[in-house]
Amino acid sequence: MKLTKETILDKEGYRLHILPSKKYKTITIVAKFKAPLKREGITERALLPHVLQKATSNHPNIRSLQSAFENLYGTALSSDGSKKGENHVISFRMEVVNEAYLNDEEPILEEALKLFHEVLFDPKKEGDGFDTDIVKREKQTLEQKITSIKDDKMSYANLRLMDNMCKDEPYALHVHGYLEDFKDITPESLYSYYEQMIKGDMLDVYVIGDIPSKDVESLTSRFFTRKNSDNSDNDQVSVSKQVEEVSEIVEKEEVKQGKLHLGYRTYTKFGEDDYYALQIFNGIYGGFPSSKLFMNVREKHSLAYYAASRFESHKGLLLVFSGVDPKDYKQAKSIILEQMDAMKAGDFTEQQVEETKEQVINQLQETMDNANGLIEVLYHQMISGAEMPADELIENIRKVTKDDVIKMANKIELDTIYFLTSKDGGE
Repeated sequence: MKLTKETILDKEGYRLHILPSKKYKTITIVAKFKAPLKREGITERALLPHVLQKATSNHPNIRSLQSAFENLYGTALSSDGSKKGENHVISFRMEVVNEAYLNDEEPILEEALKLFHEVLFDPKKEGDGFDTDIVKREKQTLEQKITSIKDDKMSYANLRLMDNMCKDEPYALHVHGYLEDFKDITPESLYSYYEQMIKGDMLDVYVIGDIPSKDVESLTSRFFTRKNSDNSDNDQVSVSKQVEEVSEIVEKEEVKQGKLHLGYRTYTKFGEDDYYALQIFNGIYGGFPSSKLFMNVREKHSLAYYAASRFESHKGLLLVFSGVDPKDYKQAKSIILEQMDAMKAGDFTEQQVEETKEQVINQLQETMDNANGLIEVLYHQMISGAEMPADELIENIRKVTKDDVIKMANKIELDTIYFLTSKDGGE
């Protein structure tokens, strides 16, 4: 989807994506490191972005590094890890003011990219490893984050749904890692994994803003070149498991509000022809406040504090989330399943299809209006091998018919029902 013409260039050790645009007063640079999801190394991948952002060789503590960024007109750097199908992606994002709009002649972008380079490629070392104190602190912070997931019952229920539904599939791996790994992670072992990542991960660098392409090429070649990496595509093909039998899992914790989550297999991924019908299906079923789940489970029957659905674009999953009183489990489950049956039977109107198409298009356009949002959409397209201009993508959404949505609904199969309830709650 291209609002502006995207130039993609294979460079030394990275793939460069240039998006010239006069729309933004800032320049956004995003570096994405992709590797196959594996149990070995998943906790290191969760830890690394936090360690890297704390110190570099030239800025040996967080105060010095933050000050260096702030001195560049408040340049900001952030990072996160995510799952894209059966792959893990670490994203580093930097937004820097466009020096063309300043009276200052200082080369802001060049200085910001120099700092970005230091964070990624020249971290602070102690002997053969990372700084001991930094690793210790970041391990403690990540441990607290993993432990606290159980306190957020909605996130915890979704985690447990994936544990059960995608058992033995890479997608089940926890994006924040595992507590049992921490005892074996040392500054040296983490640095060793970092070296593997820097050399072996697929690296895509996106630059969007009002800047000549030749300047982007020149600057990125100075700061992102990886001489010892061929940047070969390491994509791990997503698994589409056939449903043989529906699993129903009930777990009990100290909760007042039950969490009823359902997992379906859509057998449809980003870039496939019927993906557009899946977008409309989800909007009518549970994606918007006007959806069947919201109107029936929450509004009409008052059985849920919330009820919604979303789909995983690169894995082919549809997930339903609802918060219900433990005693209402069976009735809420029944009504959620009834709404899916209604979708399969075509129990929705042409008007709902048209309204949902407009909602999906508006949502997409809002996402693309934001530089980071546009980059995410382009990255989704690239890793799925389905790149197309924005107007073509929107036209494909507009072409979806009611029959397409019904066909999509009948492809979808229930895989797992997960209910987190109180210790004296219903089953």
